[in-house]
Amino acid sequence: MITCVVHYQIDPEKVESFEAFAREWIRLVNKHGGTHHGYFLPAEGPSDHAEALFSFESLAAYEEYRKLFNVDPEFIAADKIRDDSSCVIRYTRTFMRPLFH
Repeated sequence: MITCVVHYQIDPEKVESFEAFAREWIRLVNKHGGTHHGYFLPAEGPSDHAEALFSFESLAAYEEYRKLFNVDPEFIAADKIRDDSSCVIRYTRTFMRPLFH
């Protein structure tokens, strides 16, 4: 299993747009073979940080999912929410493996 942790810097004035963007990506990850563990948004006080975690059974499975970017109309529409609203300032991805025992 591989887990992707996405670290976002968001515009705190555009959290509603970010939530709409996030809901679409939760749906798409789950639809295309992954398990989305959720987005984690600022809860108290001003903050411009958000996180997302989702897993695929392998890096190869994740790469199959990534092939849909810029091709699948649903993926393009989800990114359009981000692009049109400018709710995301920047993001980075880190790939991790879970240790359960």
